Amino acid sequence: MIVAGAGSGKTRVITYRVAHLVRRGVDPFNILVLTFTNKAAKEMRERIMAVVGDEAKNAWMGTFHSVFAKILRVEAEHIGYPRNFTIYDTDDSKSLIRSILKEMQLDDKLYNANFVYNRISSAKNNLISAAEYNGNEQVQADDLSNGRGQLGQIYMTYTQRCYKAGAMDFDDLLFKTNVLFREYPEVLHKYQHKFKYLMVDEYQDTNFSQYLIVRKLAAINENICVVGDDAQSIYAFRGANIQNILNFEKDYPDLKVFKLEQNYRSTQNIVNAANSIIANNKDQLKKHVFSENETGEKIKVCRAFSDNEEGKIIAEAIAQERSLHQLNYRDFAILYRTNAQSRAMEEALRKINVPYKIYGGTSFYQRKEIKDLISYFRLTFNPNDEEAIKRVINYPRRGIGDTTVDRVFIAADQHQVTLWDIISNASTYLDGRSAGAVGVFATMVQGFQVVAKNHSAFDAAMHIAQHSGILKDLYEDKSVEGLNRYENIQELLNGIKEFSEREDIAEKGLDVFMQDVALLTNDDNDKNPNADTVSLMTIHSSKGLEFPHVFIVGLEENLFPSQMSLNSRSDLEEERRLFYVAVTRAEKKLTLSYATSRYRWGTLNNCEPSRFLDELNPAYLELDFKPRTMPQADNSFDDERTAWQQREVFTKPKPKVLPKTTSILPKAHTPTSGFAPSDTSNLQVGMEVEHERFGFGKVINVEGNKSDIKATIFFKELGQKQLLLKFAKLRIVG
Repeated sequence: MIVAGAGSGKTRVITYRVAHLVRRGVDPFNILVLTFTNKAAKEMRERIMAVVGDEAKNAWMGTFHSVFAKILRVEAEHIGYPRNFTIYDTDDSKSLIRSILKEMQLDDKLYNANFVYNRISSAKNNLISAAEYNGNEQVQADDLSNGRGQLGQIYMTYTQRCYKAGAMDFDDLLFKTNVLFREYPEVLHKYQHKFKYLMVDEYQDTNFSQYLIVRKLAAINENICVVGDDAQSIYAFRGANIQNILNFEKDYPDLKVFKLEQNYRSTQNIVNAANSIIANNKDQLKKHVFSENETGEKIKVCRAFSDNEEGKIIAEAIAQERSLHQLNYRDFAILYRTNAQSRAMEEALRKINVPYKIYGGTSFYQRKEIKDLISYFRLTFNPNDEEAIKRVINYPRRGIGDTTVDRVFIAADQHQVTLWDIISNASTYLDGRSAGAVGVFATMVQGFQVVAKNHSAFDAAMHIAQHSGILKDLYEDKSVEGLNRYENIQELLNGIKEFSEREDIAEKGLDVFMQDVALLTNDDNDKNPNADTVSLMTIHSSKGLEFPHVFIVGLEENLFPSQMSLNSRSDLEEERRLFYVAVTRAEKKLTLSYATSRYRWGTLNNCEPSRFLDELNPAYLELDFKPRTMPQADNSFDDERTAWQQREVFTKPKPKVLPKTTSILPKAHTPTSGFAPSDTSNLQVGMEVEHERFGFGKVINVEGNKSDIKATIFFKELGQKQLLLKFAKLRIVG
């Protein structure tokens, strides 16, 4: 196990370990490297090829989902699936769930499609089948007590519909692999002997399903090497289990552990500050991360009166830093806990014409026109794909209205056959005009199947784009949006052309391209990573990235850490790891900010600084607070605010939360008019002072020397506090 601290070069370690194995004569076909993004796998493959040459192409290297999708295509018939099964993305799955909810006449607010999808996903990641879900009395009782007693039936119907459509969702790729290995030991035996050397990147992010697959594959040879950092385990909400890495030694008692503790990315100040944060977590593999880079600037902590002012402070800081040091916009990143926080940042950046890009937005492959054409591709290889049929049976319009589509669904249900059985035999099941229009659609799809079988990916894709009518439909739309959609289709075809001409892959059919597309993550869809724009993203999206200048915004209690994380120590520790990840994205300079007030659901709320700010060692901080003068009112929100205040707001009782430690940061206090800090170099015991947030107090002790002089002050409202004078900004009253 390689415990790799932030910025320690773990990708390089994986690269050279694979290269070392190949140089020692290990057949690359016997090496399996599992990652979490296609981007990471691609980078590793390129690095390994640079060291050992084209032999690297023969190693099995990819994401969990891509590798096991490949295995499932070979072995699919064991579990009753066709080899050309469709892979449903999240949108496809939710669309199917919405259809099921409508058919079952369930309240889509109580049975929200997102909630149902996540419930099913969670069950699959814990290897709970629909039958097991429905057979578990405790689960059924929980669902009934929450007023969602039909969840089990939805899960069962969803499973049956996917199977009938010859489709697997993302979670199925791992769930079905576990089923395959469990029920067909000869298949497991085959891959245990094929993959003699197993490596897993980001092992701290594995869930139960992934953990079991890895254990089974490694059981014979035990040539397993995992790389990860428990301090960067931040995906519990997706099912990731930090115990997989913390307890790895229990699975393999003769384990050898290596620690990569030198951070090559960040300055000493940033690394030391990060260490002071993560030291507060109890569940961790102990290590001492250090940096031999320059000491660097101290971490700035900025306070704003509101989220809008926070955005303004950050935007102006970026413009100023860029101008002073001749930097590029892409040198800056703004990280936040929730997507909603981007609004204030975007508005502030736009006002001063700073270009930016939001990561994690709608990906290229989720755009309507792209999904429409890809649905035709999917139908070509799997005509039983129910979601693809619904999407394109009457797009572009071909005289198959909603009534006809309903008849197709009813007929399929009555005769217990697939939609395609009805469509491809329309004259048998439908009458008159309906049968004619549906029959033409079936003939068109069958023609696409012939073309795809005998032509390259690009030629087949171009034929389908033309003969489906999509290109013509978009070309005739002369609006700006229509032009953009047409250009997006062109861009997709360009991508397929590039795929068709790749020399590093043997199979170049449209079906292979489709599998690659289905397994893309948002991280893999960045068409121009070198664009000169400021990067805006959630902290979860920033993992694995690095920037010279990083701004972490919204460091307030109940926002970061999230209010939902304050109910248990494990949740709070995950939130602290998230903060650690955010801090360690910075190479040269880090700025933290918080607002003393923020709008939530239309109401202006007072905010308290995050406990994570208190946990940072103050020796690495520079408090950069603006003079306390109230900003001018922003009247643009007045109408919206009034409308919200007129609504009836329902609030749940606040849960019991973990207590926050005494803060070194300012509390709410209205300073005296004209407040200005005094020279405190000669501060003495007995003096009366005013702090701009702690209020009035009396000095009871002064200690230390030079720049580290500390004063102990008893404040009337808050009690005794010890402050570093260089940060404190006190006004001497008398």
